[in-house]
Amino acid sequence: MPVTATPTPGAKLLTPKDHTLVMIDFQSQMAFATHSIDAVSLRNNAALVAHAAAGFGASTILTTVAEKSFSGPMFEEIAAAFPEQKMIDRTSMNTWEDANVIKRINEIGKSRIVLAGLWTGVCIVGPALSALDQGFEVYVIADACGDVSAEAHNRAMDRMVQAGARPMTSLQYLLELQRDWARTETYDMTIGIAKKFGGAYGLGIIYAKTMFGAHEG
Repeated sequence: MPVTATPTPGAKLLTPKDHTLVMIDFQSQMAFATHSIDAVSLRNNAALVAHAAAGFGASTILTTVAEKSFSGPMFEEIAAAFPEQKMIDRTSMNTWEDANVIKRINEIGKSRIVLAGLWTGVCIVGPALSALDQGFEVYVIADACGDVSAEAHNRAMDRMVQAGARPMTSLQYLLELQRDWARTETYDMTIGIAKKFGGAYGLGIIYAKTMFGAHEG
């Protein structure tokens, strides 16, 4: 049977309103032992994700583990994107086993979960596999996660992908939410986030707009 193409997005692409982003344990104590990604890149990628979610109005849960007694506060770059949002502090390593987090997941009521945080092999694998078991679709922002070694991070990503999770990157998350430069209501915001947190891509935008007045649309 012939297949007919149409100019419509695939159903597996994320939209701002169809998922809950859960940002987990972006805290100093967790970052000190993270070696699969350097701290500057980790903070930058986490900030890009947070500001993308905030800008597009994506449902977001921010959660910490033992904030006061051990791990320290959430990265300022993330907290700044959600100045009015309360962190959910936990004792459980697996976010999905925390009753307050699950209460919020159910209040939001979306079947797609996007995860980012520290460490990949513990605090991301736990909720990813648990959510998959309960019928949720799970996406993991790989470069906004980190672990004690590259081996630990990579094996954790393998394990989640084998179980059905879908890997993506921080810049991919931002651009997937925008997806069309003709969406003028979010164009300036998307470009602003990319310029600030998008690394070499952001530098390219600054150069093109400054030197040539370039415009993606």
